[in-house]
This record gives sequence, C-alpha cells and structure tokens, in this order.
Amino acid sequence: MLFRFLFLCALLLVIELYAFQAIKTVVKVRGLLITYQIISLLLFIFIVYSFTQFDRSVGQTKQTMITMGLLLLVFIPKILITLVLFTEDIFRVGAGAVNYLIEYDTRADFLPSRRKFISQIGLGIAAIPFLSLIYGMTIGKYNYRVIKQRIVFPDLPDGFDGFTITQISDVHSGSFDNPEKINYAIDLINEQNSDLILFTGDIVNTHAKEMNPWIEAFNRIQPHAFGKYAVLGNHDYGEYIDWPTPADKEENFKEIKALYSKIGFDLLLNQNKKIKKDSSEIVIVGVENWGKNFKQAGDLNKASEGLSEKDFKILMSHDPSHWEFEIKKDEKHFQLTLSGHTHGLQFGIEIPGIIRWSPVQYVYKQWAGLYENLGRYIYVNRGFGFHAYPGRVGIMPEITVIQLKKGEKLA
Repeated sequence: MLFRFLFLCALLLVIELYAFQAIKTVVKVRGLLITYQIISLLLFIFIVYSFTQFDRSVGQTKQTMITMGLLLLVFIPKILITLVLFTEDIFRVGAGAVNYLIEYDTRADFLPSRRKFISQIGLGIAAIPFLSLIYGMTIGKYNYRVIKQRIVFPDLPDGFDGFTITQISDVHSGSFDNPEKINYAIDLINEQNSDLILFTGDIVNTHAKEMNPWIEAFNRIQPHAFGKYAVLGNHDYGEYIDWPTPADKEENFKEIKALYSKIGFDLLLNQNKKIKKDSSEIVIVGVENWGKNFKQAGDLNKASEGLSEKDFKILMSHDPSHWEFEIKKDEKHFQLTLSGHTHGLQFGIEIPGIIRWSPVQYVYKQWAGLYENLGRYIYVNRGFGFHAYPGRVGIMPEITVIQLKKGEKLA
C-alpha cells in the first residue's frame, strides 16, 4: 500500500514537472509562473482533500462530482503534455547517445536542448481536452439530442407497422442542477408524440430522495397511447454505499420502485405486458438489472413466462452485457432489446457515418446505438443524465425514437 502511494506521488511529480517545462515556453513572466505553481498546488490539495472526505454512507455528492471534474480537467491535459515531452526525451537521449558513442563529440552536452516548438505542440494538444472538458461541464451535459432509428422486422405484426417508441434511460436525477434544462428535455420527449415510452432504468444515483425535486417535471411527460413502462437499473438498488442497516437499504429500494409510479410509469419487475393494436399484438418484457459485472437480479425466464419464439417481443434490460451473454442466444428469440447503462462513458467522438469511439467500447461490445446478431437487435441509449463526471464530451444526452417497420432486411 505504501509503495503504491509513493509510486503515485512520484508519477504525479513527474507529470507536474513536464507540464511546468511546457508552460515555461510560453510564459516568461516569473510572477505568472509562480502563480501557476501556487494554483496547481492548491488544486492538488483540494482534490486530495475532497477524495479523503468521501463518505461511503452518503455516496456521490455535488462536491465529489466537482472534484472528479477538476481531476480530469487538471490532469488529462498535463498527462498529454507529459507524453509529448517524454517522447521527445526518448529521441533526445538517442541523439545524445549517437553523438557521444559514434561521433565522439565530448564538447557538446549529452542531451540536445529541448525544442520550443515541441513544447508548444504539447500545449496545443492539451488544450483540446481542457476546452472540451469545460464545454462538457457547462453545456454538453444538457445538450440533448433526439436520435431517430428505424428498424425493420420480417415478423412484425401488421398492425404495428410504423409504431413508434420513445426510449429514455439513466436519468440519474441526483446529478441534476438546472430545472430549465430538464424541462426543456421533457418538452423534447413530448414533441416526439410516440405511441409508447420506455424507461430503461437508473432513476437516481443512490437515494430515492434525489428524485423528489424533479417529480413534477417528469410528471409532465404526456400519457402515451400504448403506455409508459420502465425497468430498474443497477443504481436503483442502492448497492454503492454503506447503509446503517439492511432495513434502511430495503426501505430506500421500496421508495425507488415507488418513484416510477409517481411519474406515471408501470415498473416491470421480471414481468411482461401484452399490447394490442387492432388485431395485432406485441409484448413488452421487462427484466430487473442483470449485468456481467453488476447486480444480477434479472430473470429472463420468469420475465418471459408464457411467451414463445413466435411472439414479437421488445425486451427492456438496463445493462447491454445481458444481451451479449444471455439474450441474443435465447431460444425465445427476443427481436428487440433496449438498454442503457454505459452512458457512452460521457466521453468520446461521434461523427455520424465517419467515426464513433469511446473508451467504454473496450469494456462493452454494445455501448451506443444499434447492433444486430442473427436478426436480433439491441439499441443502447447513451443516457439522459450524467454521473461521476459532471459533464459530457462528444457523447451527448439522448432521447431515442425508434420506429418499427415490417419488411425484409435489406442485404
């Protein structure tokens, strides 16, 4: 433990030294350099202090979110500067070795001097995440996008051709701090005028009381002709803090389940609900959370009891790893699964038709958007809210509108 602490301290010191070397190339006023060092030290002290004050009985707070934002804002740019200058140092050492061993020039310094433009390149690269993280914490976290997706199924019942579903996921109401933006997002949901709305879990970060200030806003979601259904997400179980007693945890869980009904959603707990339109029928199936690395309360067999392969089924399962490890192979053939959970890590690059990348893709095979396997689809919503990092960079909060179409899949 002590060794790891000392190693971390040494690493942070190296990062600070490299960053300061780069800063010196553009700042020549001694007073400004001293000011930079003082601010860096104060931020470091604040970040360390805030993390030491984290209370496992409380969980995430506004301060912990601010601390996480500052941690990323301060150290990601400095890490990039360090990588650029360290790479230059590798070449400097190589050039010094060649100069000393081959050219036998003992008059010159072993290490060639650091090139100013390399430091400037490092600062330029570092400015990109620095500005992006500021944008993410001020604008990006409420920059809602309505994403429309059409999915074609050969076995879709005739009456549901053209049927529309709005999906929201990962509200994380305990992170909200702007009522005006939340009400704007609710207006966007209502403007879609979909036939059905589905909420795929995580209404809070941990505590049921986090949702209380926002119940009125979410009650503004208009009734949908074919209903409003929801399932639980991993954060809805209160698993990430230390509770005074098991009874307190259970009471909070009951209150969280009640929240869904308070905003007009029918909560499906390993259950299914048949929806009829004219003479056609589809089934909404809702499982409790099942994640490869998270709580596994979902029971697919119980949720689909009485259903067969021929029934057209829309499954709500919060964690997309459930689809990867169980759902896509299930004999009952779940035509469409709706998930959330990943948030797209709230950080990445998305340019439609060109690139879609986030570090979370190295953890989840299905992390944002539509995926297909042998005629079975999963759509992963990027999330409505935010958690841990108080912002979004590149991966914007999402309201999904899915249109079901009957027809043969195009080759």
